[in-house]
Amino acid sequence: MILLVLGASILIFGVTVYQYKQEAENYHEERLERKQKAILENIKFVLASTTYVVDSENLAPIFNEYEKIDEMAEVHEMQIHIYSLEGDLIIKSDESFFKDTTEVKIPNGILEKLDASSDKKYLKKTEINGQKYQSSYSYITDKKFKPLGILYLPYLQDDSLLNRDLNNFLVRMAEVYLFMLFIAIILSFFLSKYITKSLKIVSEKINQTRLDKRNQKIELSNATEEIYALVSAYNSMIDELEESAVKLATGEREQAWREMAKQVAHEIKNPLTPMRLSVQSFQRNFDKNDPDIELKVTEYSNTLINQIDTMSSIASAFSNFAKMPAQQNETLNVPKIVKLALDIFNENYIEFKCEKEEVLAKFDRTQLIRVVTNLVKNATQALKDVEDPRILVMVEDEEETVLVSVSDNGSGISEENKTKVFEPKFTTKSSGMGLGLAMVKNIVETYNGSISFVSKQNKGTIFNVRFPK
Repeated sequence: MILLVLGASILIFGVTVYQYKQEAENYHEERLERKQKAILENIKFVLASTTYVVDSENLAPIFNEYEKIDEMAEVHEMQIHIYSLEGDLIIKSDESFFKDTTEVKIPNGILEKLDASSDKKYLKKTEINGQKYQSSYSYITDKKFKPLGILYLPYLQDDSLLNRDLNNFLVRMAEVYLFMLFIAIILSFFLSKYITKSLKIVSEKINQTRLDKRNQKIELSNATEEIYALVSAYNSMIDELEESAVKLATGEREQAWREMAKQVAHEIKNPLTPMRLSVQSFQRNFDKNDPDIELKVTEYSNTLINQIDTMSSIASAFSNFAKMPAQQNETLNVPKIVKLALDIFNENYIEFKCEKEEVLAKFDRTQLIRVVTNLVKNATQALKDVEDPRILVMVEDEEETVLVSVSDNGSGISEENKTKVFEPKFTTKSSGMGLGLAMVKNIVETYNGSISFVSKQNKGTIFNVRFPK
């Protein structure tokens, strides 16, 4: 509605201005034409009453007699110039009455256009310093219509009166359209409120729809039939969504347990195989009289102990991954705890930086050490076969968060593996269960933090951990 009112007002304003200008042009042309006809009739009367021979050579004395040309100019309020047929000025009215626009000679181009015109008249329009002029050229003839000279009438196009009327009309029309625009805005506001009220409720409910929670149905009154149909479709979708969510959650849990069971079984089978082989070998080769029996028993025992330790580490890893870290609201000095976590590493290429001695945040001390330890351990494993290995651990104090970053110049992460980095049981190493980064992500997100990384293959990787203060 607002655009319609604005469009109509602009269109009518444009048409009005164009129409006024056209009417002004037509008015001045018709007025000049009337003046021209009246002056030519006056000239015919002067030529009919003169005692001079009526020819081109006597035009000057004829119109100078009794100052006839000045009298005609004053009566018609026009400046009058009479030229010869060759375009030379013969006589003109007294320019003291009017602005002098005398041309000593008519240009040849105008003479040709005047001669070529069917009615032997020519109108020229010019504009000087923003002021419009119209110049009329016509032949002066005798009784036998023989051309004697050329009448030139310069005419100043004064549009002040028409412009004043136009401005007054535009002001009144602007007032009317502003009032209409104001009414249109009010009507549009209330109509849009009425129309979109129901749609807004539907939109808010749709935006609040989540798969992981119970969604409320929409209840509306005083709505249109179309809105009721939309609400009914939404409520049906909510019912179907809840059923799908239950099925999906059940399926995901079952799939997760299957995958976890397969992984645990696979990891446990790995150490069981060498244990079984060791026991069978010991049974076949056992000889109590063997002088090296004690050494063989020791080797056999160490093999079993190592495999048992492996199985114990597997159980601990799965236990740590499955157990959510307890949220401890203890205030830690993050740089100090990070330094403490780095003390267990003997690599001399690990560097720590922090601009502040104290950066406080609420985080569990043990869990923070686990996060740093896992990230640095992964970084050291990525530095194999690197000539000049470097690891930089930084702590930065941001406005509302603390940033812990671990960067290395190792092998990096390939593009195909970037989306799998935080997935459980994903690993690119020949050993390990791929739970380290998944556990780190689990810990950080428990404390409302985030973890991200930037990596270029054969250039290095930067892991950034942020958590609130």
